[in-house]
Amino acid sequence: MTESSIGERVFSLPLRVYIEDTDAGGIVFYANYLKYFERARTEFMRSIGFELRRGMAGNINYVVHSLELKYLRPARLDDLIQVHAQIEKIGRTYLVFQQWVTDENGQSLVTAWVKVACVNFDTAKPRALPSELMAKLA
Repeated sequence: MTESSIGERVFSLPLRVYIEDTDAGGIVFYANYLKYFERARTEFMRSIGFELRRGMAGNINYVVHSLELKYLRPARLDDLIQVHAQIEKIGRTYLVFQQWVTDENGQSLVTAWVKVACVNFDTAKPRALPSELMAKLA
């Protein structure tokens, strides 16, 4: 399959910022955005009827290959935020997600591009995305 761009479906996950998410100044610790993005990607897949756990039984795993982040504004303790995920590109062995976090007013706090590679679980070598996933993304 050739690389394509699908970018229409946007998945959004509402999250509350808890004390465990923040640093001593009450703002979200920068690395926690990676956890938020992971949750949104996982829930995006679940929302289209694709469970990652089933792939593990079939020797399939998904790993973050690379990412780019921009921190624009801080989220703070007790804020209600939205974490968004949208597939920007589909390759033979990977997906590129555009992701972003917004506050209650819709202002962007963090933006990211995350490339997720499909690999064999036992060898960690790249493999083609499963046909079941490709069908659900079509």
